[in-house]
Amino acid sequence: MSPLKIKKGANSHSAYNLRPDFSDVEERHTLAVLVENEPGVLARVIGLFSGRGYNIDSLTVAEVDHTGHLSRITIVTTGTPQIIEQIKAQLGRIISVRDVHDLTVEGKAVERELAMLKVAGSGDKRVEALRLADIFRANVVDSTLESFVFEITGAPDKIDAFADLMRPLGLTEIARTGVAALSRGE
Repeated sequence: MSPLKIKKGANSHSAYNLRPDFSDVEERHTLAVLVENEPGVLARVIGLFSGRGYNIDSLTVAEVDHTGHLSRITIVTTGTPQIIEQIKAQLGRIISVRDVHDLTVEGKAVERELAMLKVAGSGDKRVEALRLADIFRANVVDSTLESFVFEITGAPDKIDAFADLMRPLGLTEIARTGVAALSRGE
């Protein structure tokens, strides 16, 4: 008997789709995780990521319901669609996790981040830093004769662009809060 010579993939002669349904393209996703506000929850969530070798690009945590003792963890991560689905499933299995939402998939979301940047310089560089801060709507929250501390709020891309422009002008320090996100509409 001769072996069957079946080519991989579906065609008009096959009832089965043998092509993989997954993609190797890495995507950035924002996950909103509602958890019970109790000791060790954040460690369990972060342990899930580190234990499986997943990276966290941004992490924000705050209590959102004082009476219900609930906190919201906003995680920005990158991975293939299969990895993102695996992360969501594994997060949902943690006992203290009440709800997991993938804001990237569920529709449009509003993302904002707060950053403070210290820029040291004098003369023309100092004037240019103030001019750029005005364009980006950054506020001066501290000023000395040698430096400024700017506060800027916006999308992560806006903060990245502002930091890139401030580097040649004497950017010495930057502190970022991480992404806070909410889905738009209802």
